[in-house]
Amino acid sequence: MIAIIPARGGSKRLPGKNIKLLNGKPLIAYTIEAALACKYITKVVVTTDDIEIAKVAEKYGALVPGLRPQELSNDTASSNEVIKYILNSQLEKIDSCVLLQPTSPLRNGKHITEAIELFIKKDADAVISFTKEHHPLHWNKFINENGVIEAIGNLPQRESFYPNGAIYVLSLNVIESNLYYTNKTYAYIMDRMNSVDIDTYDDWMFCNYLFSFNNEAL
Repeated sequence: MIAIIPARGGSKRLPGKNIKLLNGKPLIAYTIEAALACKYITKVVVTTDDIEIAKVAEKYGALVPGLRPQELSNDTASSNEVIKYILNSQLEKIDSCVLLQPTSPLRNGKHITEAIELFIKKDADAVISFTKEHHPLHWNKFINENGVIEAIGNLPQRESFYPNGAIYVLSLNVIESNLYYTNKTYAYIMDRMNSVDIDTYDDWMFCNYLFSFNNEAL
């Protein structure tokens, strides 16, 4: 099984985020090291359109099979298209892979290992990492353009979860169909601490704070 780490250079909300230093280390390095720590992963591939990201990725032990073509480097290119491109470039036949976004630096090798083991145990089409919603879903409301609070409707009063973007273990058939959610797609539940997804400067500052506050807990 190979790990695929997609890392474009053009980040608008947080410029240069994939190699921006987080606690003294490039952001992408955390994901590469986590993948390399997983016993099931035989190859870690970073796909990027940016030469600086490629250099950092190789420094930390990932393979970079050339820069990504232009048609897969814009805002409209999907992760699934990138996965297909990488799998088609491999010499060996690949039946499944792990997609790891570099914006989840607190996801570690243990998480990836457990997600893959769930994938194997369930003979799954896919395993996707989720974390629990901060507040009950039925608390949510719409607020219109006049600032008036509007009810959404009768939402179930039960625990709800959302995908945290950290781990996608995918079989070839869901990659080819581009349908990740089937009746054989299972959730791998992660805690909120390890589910931070860095998209903005505030996310990056919060993650730096977590590292400075308690490195051992991470």
